[in-house]
Amino acid sequence: MFRKLLDRESGLPGWRELLYIFRRLEARGEIRGGRFVQGFAGEQYALPAAIKTLRDFNRQPQRGQLITISAADPLNLTGIVTPDERIASIAGQRILYRNGVPVAHGGKGRIVFLQDFNDEQQWAYKKELLT
Repeated sequence: MFRKLLDRESGLPGWRELLYIFRRLEARGEIRGGRFVQGFAGEQYALPAAIKTLRDFNRQPQRGQLITISAADPLNLTGIVTPDERIASIAGQRILYRNGVPVAHGGKGRIVFLQDFNDEQQWAYKKELLT
């Protein structure tokens, strides 16, 4: 958890109030503070199990794995934890990630590629998004 993640949430306590709670949880050993996500200043907090998972993931070779999620999914953090433009949380829209990086999004026959790809890659990504 870090401050920038609260940008998309409403109805939550302010960062200052949460920071007080996070510091108490860290003092009790329930969570850990540190710098877990590059490119974000300020305090960050995570569960100990999450830290191990992040480290293990970073050590794995990249396999070109494709994952598709709904743009309305809470995991849609494009434009928050990525330098890309924010992708609106619309239920009919999907986002395609390759190795954890957003490469395309769309729905209802309209696909937007976030990088330049050859025709073969575009076809594979379209198929993945529309199935």
